[in-house]
Amino acid sequence: MILNLIKSLITHPLNSKDKLKAILRFVRWQISVRINKFPIVYPFTENSKLIIAKGMTGATGNLYCGLHEFYDMGFLLHFLRDDDVFVDVGANIGSYTILASAEIGAKSISIEPVPLTFCYLKDNIALNNIVNLVEAHNVGLAGSTGSIKFTGNLDTVNHVATNEDKDVIEVQVNTLDCIVDKRNPCLIKIDVEGYESEVLKGACETLINPSLKALIVELNGSGERYGYDDDDVHKKIIDSGFSSFEYDPFSRVLSPIRTYGNQNTIYIRDIDFVKKRISEARKININDFKI
Repeated sequence: MILNLIKSLITHPLNSKDKLKAILRFVRWQISVRINKFPIVYPFTENSKLIIAKGMTGATGNLYCGLHEFYDMGFLLHFLRDDDVFVDVGANIGSYTILASAEIGAKSISIEPVPLTFCYLKDNIALNNIVNLVEAHNVGLAGSTGSIKFTGNLDTVNHVATNEDKDVIEVQVNTLDCIVDKRNPCLIKIDVEGYESEVLKGACETLINPSLKALIVELNGSGERYGYDDDDVHKKIIDSGFSSFEYDPFSRVLSPIRTYGNQNTIYIRDIDFVKKRISEARKININDFKI
């Protein structure tokens, strides 16, 4: 497992200039969490910081690599502007929210159902002095309002609980349409560990809003635990007028793909608008790269 992690670190695009430095960051963090039990504040991007503690998989990925989900985070950084509304569904501790609001200055609506994780999200919002830019909701999303059970101690892979899950918590749920209300998001990220079908059921009005130009959606087969098929999620998004793409932040090139990726997929509507934006975005320094 450690060898696979190290391999992923040295092959990460933002570690290609200095693989040894990436390994040293990993080693230093592993030593640090054994000596120091307290969270640290990590300088995330030029204008943002992130609280990182032991067990935070996504956050430590940012520490090791600069941008853990490089292609999707790079797209967000190049696409968003400071007068935009970004919706972060399954915000976890807020990595995407912090990039959107602290680095870019966009308004964010951040949705995280697990109370402990939500506390870290709120701490990161306060740390970056973006309380006035971020509206945080400690709820889950579904096709209707009510409550459902969630796992609560699995970090980035917390999910709507099944009969096999233990130590579950009850969480209030709302619909995305209700939370967004009359606002006009231009980018939505959805990372809900297989519950995408239910989230989209409650997002019909949001999806057809012409202001929404792009989605970042995780489709990795997790929906099978609930009897959902990623193909159906993909089709619903395509039927709403979007097309699927891959993005290279170095070249700023969007390449169409026939289906969806193995993890996150970028869906775009109004491709000319999006291309113009990313071509005009300012460069941001991350891990000695300017992207």
